[in-house]
Amino acid sequence: IPNFPRVDPGSAAPPDLHGEEEEVAYVTCTYRNTGIDQPDFLATVDLNPRSCHYGQVIHRLPMPNLKDELHCAGWAGPACGCFESGAAAKRTKLVLPGLISSRIYVVDVGSQCRAPRICKMIEPVDVFWKCNKGYLAVSHALPNGDILIANTGDPAGNGKGGFVVLDGATLELKGNWESECETPASGYDFWYQARLNVLVSSAGLVPKVAGRGFSPEDFNKGIFGRRLNVWNLSCRSLTQCFDLGEDSLPLTVRFLHRPDAAEGYVGCALSGAIFRFYKENWAVEEVIRIPAKDVSGWIMPKMPGSCGFVFWLFPNPRQPQIWLMPKPDSPRALQVFVGGSILRGGPVTVCRDEELKGQPEPLVVKCKRVFGGPASLQLSLDGKRLYVTNSFYSTWDRQFYPSLIKEGSVLLQLDVDTDKGGLAVNKNFLVDFGKEPHGPCLAHAVRFPGGDCKSEPLA
Repeated sequence: IPNFPRVDPGSAAPPDLHGEEEEVAYVTCTYRNTGIDQPDFLATVDLNPRSCHYGQVIHRLPMPNLKDELHCAGWAGPACGCFESGAAAKRTKLVLPGLISSRIYVVDVGSQCRAPRICKMIEPVDVFWKCNKGYLAVSHALPNGDILIANTGDPAGNGKGGFVVLDGATLELKGNWESECETPASGYDFWYQARLNVLVSSAGLVPKVAGRGFSPEDFNKGIFGRRLNVWNLSCRSLTQCFDLGEDSLPLTVRFLHRPDAAEGYVGCALSGAIFRFYKENWAVEEVIRIPAKDVSGWIMPKMPGSCGFVFWLFPNPRQPQIWLMPKPDSPRALQVFVGGSILRGGPVTVCRDEELKGQPEPLVVKCKRVFGGPASLQLSLDGKRLYVTNSFYSTWDRQFYPSLIKEGSVLLQLDVDTDKGGLAVNKNFLVDFGKEPHGPCLAHAVRFPGGDCKSEPLA
């Protein structure tokens, strides 16, 4: 493997793979559960501060079907880190899995980066019959160019983890990645380190139960996943499993963004805990836990510290960002308030709080009140700008944030202090998805042309 920019784990910023700031972003948007009968679309957002369209949606690519619930897009092509003459591998196609429809779209962003188009579609029936999988969540390109997509259920909506594979050259569905006997009970996200021959995946929700909304009674019914899975990447075999606790729901998985890093983190959406996993025959340790809050006016008397490197119930995306840590094994949580359930004047009252002295004020940016909570994050390649959307899953959005359904999502930008380690909302930037031509929509994943930090495992 050719040389890759080496960065000390304690350094302030990740390697700048492209040497220039992002000029556009692609954002997955859905109308599911909003009451608006329109297809999901991929929005192209202008991020160039010198442009007259800065902070605006400049193109919309509608899907040909309704209620796909586009979730986490991923790049097609060889994994980032497979370099030729020091240049990054080209990223010209985005893979868009449907979290609800189980349909897969492949979008060409290379021909016209500001006006992408659909170049391939794989129907749900093909995924059902060939793989006995469904409810597709997260996709990443493998080192050989094939595309791996994590699923959360079977065609009937029962819990079922594992992965389906697309051929990197033809984009045809090849089948399942793992053997049937090693399929986990649930799944959601994954990340790998090719040099260590390891892939780590998280648990998820039982789709047909999660689709009815969040219920406290589900805690004791095995609805929420609790395992972190370690796989042999080349053999496609499950080698270790870690039980992170019945209240955990591990979702977001990230290795340190170095191709030889033997450690990473997983954020747990219900316990408010972040676990570090590291190579000591692979082990895990809890490194951050956000204490629950005693509340009234909510579905439970205690509000958990929702945490998946995103904090969707609480209003603060604490950032255990690996490039802002003094040491990777001792992360510190930074915070900035960008919406959430416990804001002053809302329906939820905090009765006891180990962290805050009072409920924070609502966030207003460019005269727009921000509803919902931070759900998906994307860091710029120079580490100086953190983009935040506020739709997690449309069914739960509607349950917990009805104002978000009415007013629509936003895309925010946080300024990152890479020297001292701080976050601040950029009050001059906001993309308002509440003003879409067909009405307010819900925005989730953010991707930059050519590849980005969040979607790019390193080979």
